[in-house]
This record gives sequence, structure tokens and C-alpha cells, in this order.
Amino acid sequence: MNKVILITGSSRGIGAATALLAAERGYAVCVNYLANQPAAQAVVAEITANGGSAIAVQADVSQEADVVGLFAAVDRQLGALSALVNNAGTLETQMRVDEMDAARINRILTTNVTSYFLCAREAVRRMSTRYGGSGGAIVNVSSVASRLGSAGEYVDYAASKGAVDTLTIGLSREVATEGIRVNAVRPGFIYTDIHALGGEPGRVDRVKAVVPMQRGGHPIEVAQAILWLLSDEASYATGTFIDLAGGK
Repeated sequence: MNKVILITGSSRGIGAATALLAAERGYAVCVNYLANQPAAQAVVAEITANGGSAIAVQADVSQEADVVGLFAAVDRQLGALSALVNNAGTLETQMRVDEMDAARINRILTTNVTSYFLCAREAVRRMSTRYGGSGGAIVNVSSVASRLGSAGEYVDYAASKGAVDTLTIGLSREVATEGIRVNAVRPGFIYTDIHALGGEPGRVDRVKAVVPMQRGGHPIEVAQAILWLLSDEASYATGTFIDLAGGK
């Protein structure tokens, strides 16, 4: 029987790379997407062309009803969930804190924090031995921004990732005796489309000089760490963070 993984926001970037690698490792994959159905279907098509199993499910994971429906679709179409990757996230145009309004701040927190809580809740209800589950693993995609603060650019985004770090620690301890491990990766400057949302598609190339390794990272480098944390090789790791930031 296949292991089943749900990856939020997996039509592009880190999520898509993780979906493809998970399929290679034997997972049946749910590719969740917000709006870009063609991109999500392309990921599914690549997985199935290589002999894997995957579905694409639209859901706005910042909305509770959508999250409930997403997990129900996984139950129906793929079976018992064994892994969750909380990856969906957003940022907005670069600006200082004294320029931000409440609407922007709340959009960031709802997408980047509330969604992680809601998806973790549904995953725990399915995987925890407390509910009759057989265990599993959760990986939260945070960011080195939680340590660095993103001053002058995305302090709201950085703060949302700080909340993800705290969620990772707290939830890992909450379910440690229930067969579930909860860990996080903290990517640094990775070549993905998210930078365009902030108004600077070429941001990685601008800032890579401040990275000790003098280069940006690639989605597959993050995906490999995520899959390790999900694997039995990481069986004694929970509440743990892997920084993938070239030494930053």
C-alpha cells in the first residue's frame, strides 16, 4: 500500500519539487493548488507519466471549509494520510512596517499561519494514535526570515514564519507520544516565483552575494531535506529545524 502525502501549495516552486520527489520515493501525492490548475495538472501528469500516483485538488488552505474538503478528497481518492507538508505561503510588495495596513498583515498571517494550523489539525486527527491512526510525519516550510527579520522588505512575512517555528515546536511536543513527528525546514534565498509577488522577480540574484556560499538555492535542495525529515531515517527527529540557506 502506498504512503500518502498531501503537500499544500504544490503546483510550483518548492511544493512542486517536493511532490515530484515524494512520488519518486513511493508516495501517492495530493498536489494542492489555489488557482493555477494547469500548473498543478502538469505536476500530476509528470508523476503519472513516471508510473506514480497523484491527484490535484483546488483549495484555499487559509479557509477552514476548504481545508476540510481538501483532506476529505485525500481520504476518498488516495486513502489514509501518512505525511503532510505545510508549504503554501505568500508575501506582498516590499515595504516597511510603518507603511503596512491591517488588511495586508491579516492576509499574510491567514495564508501563512492559519493554514498551517488548520492543515496540521486535520492531519493529526487522521494520523494520531489517539484517534486510531497509525502515525505519520508533518514538515512545515518556514524560512530563515524568521531568524533574520526581513527588515525593509517583509517583516510581516518574517513574523508569520516565526509563528510557524513556534507551531512546529509546540505541536511536536503535543503529539510526540502519538506516533507523529513534526519538523520544519527554513529555506533561504531560493529560486522560486514567490519573489515576483514582492515585486522583485530577480531578488535572489541581487542578494546572493551576502550568502556565504555566494549562490541562491534550488527547490530540489529544499525538497530533499523535506523528504529526509519525512523518512524513517529521521525517526528520532521531532521539533527540529533544517536551515537551507547557504550558511546565512
